[in-house]
Amino acid sequence: MTMLERRLAELFDREAIRDCLYRYCRGIDRADEATLRSAYWPDAQDDHGIYNGPVEGFFQWALGVFRTGPRNVHQISNILIEFKGERSAIVESYFNALQRGPDGKGTQRQFQLAGRYCDRFEKRGEEWRVIKRVVVFDWVDEQAAPEASEEARFGRRRPIGGALPDDPIYELLAAHG
Repeated sequence: MTMLERRLAELFDREAIRDCLYRYCRGIDRADEATLRSAYWPDAQDDHGIYNGPVEGFFQWALGVFRTGPRNVHQISNILIEFKGERSAIVESYFNALQRGPDGKGTQRQFQLAGRYCDRFEKRGEEWRVIKRVVVFDWVDEQAAPEASEEARFGRRRPIGGALPDDPIYELLAAHG
């Protein structure tokens, strides 16, 4: 393999890792289980602070949260990828998350979170996914949840983002799939 071929292969790998991180955000924000699962290998480990263990347990926890109709917005930036051989990478990604939903007593709570996903990625075949994730929290700000309905607050700003299958992205994907 020439130097140019190696560099191009590394660029493709970097883009595949970024796409995986973005799939995680869509999966968690749109309550899309299949997309969320596609970001992790089935034997992955996840330490989300509130959950630490096999990724299947994290999925079950997330599915429970999805049923409450939460509003989530996750944004990822400052993605630093350090390859450790051809099939492994350590990836640090900064995140900002806005989360709103009911607590265990049904009271609406809202948080602004910032931190980092400290991930180990593995490449299996031609696909990169998370094999180990540690979520590091650098900022937490609890905010008062709004009392007015989303329809009242958003006014004419439509459409309002939603969960699978109601979010507009899924109509676009189906129409051009």
